[in-house]
Amino acid sequence: MEYKLNDIVEMKKMHPCKKSKQWRIIRMGADIRIKCLGCGASVLFSRSEFEKKVKKIIPGELEIED
Repeated sequence: MEYKLNDIVEMKKMHPCKKSKQWRIIRMGADIRIKCLGCGASVLFSRSEFEKKVKKIIPGELEIED
């Protein structure tokens, strides 16, 4: 799986804010921090945990609004 900073990712599960499954990658390193596009909350995952929870990757230039 290939992803980079500012890409939009769609997770397998809906965020508890019930507004979005889409998140923006805002930090990459040993861990990955993503920000909910619905409410703005951010979550930190290890790379292995992140890759298990991601459904698909949307390049940063192509944003999809619900």
